[in-house]
Amino acid sequence: ARDPRERERSCLYIAGFLMTLRPSRMSSSFRAPVVVVLIGLVPLLFGCGEAQKQAAPPPPKVTVAKPVKRTIVDQDEYVGRFVAVYSVEVRARVSGYLDKVHFQDGQIVQQGDLLFTIDKRPFQNTLDQARANLELAKSNVLFAQSDLARGQQLLRDRTISEQIFEQRSQASRNAQAAVAANEAMVRQAELDLEFTELKAPITGRIGDRRVTPGNLVTGGTGGATTLLAIIVSTDPIRLEFTFDEASLLRYERLARDGNVDVTGRGSAPVRLKLIDEKDFTHYGRMDFIDNVIDRSTGTIRGRAQFVNSDGLFTPGMFARVQVPASAPYEALMVPDAAIGTEQVRKFVYVVDQDGVARQHFVTLGEVVDDLRVIKEGVSADDRVVINGLMRVRPGQKVTPEDQETPPQAAAPQAKTN
Repeated sequence: ARDPRERERSCLYIAGFLMTLRPSRMSSSFRAPVVVVLIGLVPLLFGCGEAQKQAAPPPPKVTVAKPVKRTIVDQDEYVGRFVAVYSVEVRARVSGYLDKVHFQDGQIVQQGDLLFTIDKRPFQNTLDQARANLELAKSNVLFAQSDLARGQQLLRDRTISEQIFEQRSQASRNAQAAVAANEAMVRQAELDLEFTELKAPITGRIGDRRVTPGNLVTGGTGGATTLLAIIVSTDPIRLEFTFDEASLLRYERLARDGNVDVTGRGSAPVRLKLIDEKDFTHYGRMDFIDNVIDRSTGTIRGRAQFVNSDGLFTPGMFARVQVPASAPYEALMVPDAAIGTEQVRKFVYVVDQDGVARQHFVTLGEVVDDLRVIKEGVSADDRVVINGLMRVRPGQKVTPEDQETPPQAAAPQAKTN
């Protein structure tokens, strides 16, 4: 074997075999072949001696680099669910038979688009009747006013009594009141006729139709009205999530110190990623934190708003959001692949001036652009092993190859909507 370790292992096997031989116990017929075998093993034993005299393997080669300096902001990560800014249940205001549906299930509708039409004929008849009653009331007003004018002259001539004149005055007033009542009935009939056309109150995506044409729908303002469809707005959209009381206190103190206002009053920038995405590439802003902590869970509800012009986000969808949790500070960062694990502790290997790898236990922060924040355990001048971690043991001599550190640029800032 060319490998020194394989040679050493073979020598041990040969030595063990020789120790098992007892020539004195062998028969004369078997002793001669054994002597021949021993003569053949003599060169191998000399080779074992030479293998032990060979030099130790050279120190393993590793790649080292100094930590990267960046100004970053710690982020808290939460799981939330999208909710629509506006959600409307489309219900009829008048009862009648559904005549037509003017949309496709699931399409985007604009505010004012016609959605449903209820049979208009009964409401048109009611409107025509109300208008006719109004004309009749107006005619009665003209007659009552003329009769009252004649009564005034007759009263001056002492032809009629004051009681009859008061009766004519009352008839005139009643006729005018009837006109006002009939005008209100006409307006209500016009409204009912207008309500037979149900239009989209908001812009958004409509769901499927709950009632097909030909069915009787119940309208009005009570709880027994018929649900026809649901419209939800899509742009912008909100993400609701919850966090604990300790996080709320930290956010409040950050806002009071003038650093980052996550309380909803300062529109702090946040980042978001969906369940099938690797990075937080969507940007939004905090716009609300509830005013009461839930007693049963000890958490409070927060909300962020995001632009959704392409319709990627859907109400009810889950996502992860990152919220600023500290003031900006300068951090040391190393590639995440340079981090080792020893039970529950994390460590990195630092190569000293003598080329010896030393194990440094570290306190980790978050990952930013594939770089891990090191809060404790290394200094800016340490040479950290970033490649060849599996070939290194604590206190082992290594052959380091320096690699240039990436540019010490600031961490990417959150985009604004």
